[in-house]
Amino acid sequence: MALDGYDSMALSRQAMKAELLDAETELKLAYAWRDHRDEAALHRLITAYMRLAISMASKFRRYGAPMNDLIQEAGLGLMKAADKFDPDRGVRFSTYAVWWIKASIQDYVMRNWSMVRTGSTSSQKSLFFNMRRVQARLEREASARGEFLDRHQLRQMIATEVGVPLADVEMMEGRLSGSDFSLNATQSSDEDGREWIETIEDDAAQAADIVEAGRDRAQLRDWLVTALSELNERERFIVQERKLRDEPRTLESLGNELGLSKERVRQLEAAAFGKMRKSLEAQSTEVHHFLS
Repeated sequence: MALDGYDSMALSRQAMKAELLDAETELKLAYAWRDHRDEAALHRLITAYMRLAISMASKFRRYGAPMNDLIQEAGLGLMKAADKFDPDRGVRFSTYAVWWIKASIQDYVMRNWSMVRTGSTSSQKSLFFNMRRVQARLEREASARGEFLDRHQLRQMIATEVGVPLADVEMMEGRLSGSDFSLNATQSSDEDGREWIETIEDDAAQAADIVEAGRDRAQLRDWLVTALSELNERERFIVQERKLRDEPRTLESLGNELGLSKERVRQLEAAAFGKMRKSLEAQSTEVHHFLS
């Protein structure tokens, strides 16, 4: 069923007109899609159960998402279910599809609830969709017993009930009770008021640090050039191929090119590094900072 160009009422009316599949027909369609990728069978299966997807989507309207978007996500979940359904397991397609439809809608709601990602684990999803209901039930039960629960007690009981850490409950409570604010909003009603973004500390490197780091890199580069110049041609070649290439060569490949054993190339490499270290240490006592 194509969803573009329809409002939610039209989609519902169209879905209600779709055929009701008996178990045998449903099984034949599922086999046709799984074994032969019969798109006509897939379309018939999806269309028949679109009413189920729409019904489930309507249960999530209280989260503020447009009904058409919820139906779109429910339809995607239905299609995923059809693609992964195994008719050999002896389960009705509608039973299997419910999980995929619900998961697709829940993912959409959580993605669009806030610009700040709310969470994606199964425990966080459970907390997001059940926290208010669990909280209301716990408060009713406490009231019936003549007890009063403070905020900490209530959060702890919710965490135990849902099976999540207390910190997750505290975080989710803040996400559900608040709303997103623009960092470009002013701190006061005054037009000349400072924007909130101006209060955020800039964690980028400061100009003085950038200049100093550039100077240090240039100094180290000069030291390395001098140290390399004190190596013989073969040692310099080995160091360049082993350490100064984007993709360093292996000892074996260098040995084949130079007519040496892999162990001999390793020895020459170690000797070259020893010479370079002595050269660098002689140039500046600060070299240990760069080599550490």
